[in-house]
Amino acid sequence: MLWPAIRRAVRRLILLAALVLAGLWLLSVYGPEPLPPPPVRGHIDLVVIEKSARRLLLFQNGTQVREYRIALGFTPEGDKDREGDGRTPEGRFRIDRRNAASAYHLSLGLDYPHSEDRARAAAGGYSPGGDIFIHGQPNALFGLATLPYDWTAGCIAVSDAAIEEIWQLTPIGTEVEIRP
Repeated sequence: MLWPAIRRAVRRLILLAALVLAGLWLLSVYGPEPLPPPPVRGHIDLVVIEKSARRLLLFQNGTQVREYRIALGFTPEGDKDREGDGRTPEGRFRIDRRNAASAYHLSLGLDYPHSEDRARAAAGGYSPGGDIFIHGQPNALFGLATLPYDWTAGCIAVSDAAIEEIWQLTPIGTEVEIRP
């Protein structure tokens, strides 16, 4: 008579353990949303893009205040050489224009190509490319999706929510450093 009672107790313990594990898994997958970061006041003074880590960092007075996931050109490794190569340029740039009516949700233009890029391309008989932007997703997606792969022609793409915040914090003249 003792064995059936032990079997029932073991079954209950196994069921309880399974429920606890399922609850922990659900909490890890569907757990509470993290608290939003505190608001950034004023403007940022440096944008750092780390191509290999696929991230964009915003700095204010030397302190990192934001981090975003990015997508790059369809051939992300290496420095941009010529128009159509699908690479994102590397080096130091400045935001030199803002376009609220672009084909992508908001865009901040970089001052690429520099004179040395134009000289190299002229010597090689090809175009260095241009129109490199930090921008959101294609307007055709209506803000419903963020493309999860490297899909641009050389620009830096972020989510629409991210570009809205970056747009508010980044004036013309802001320095942008793009690292390999």
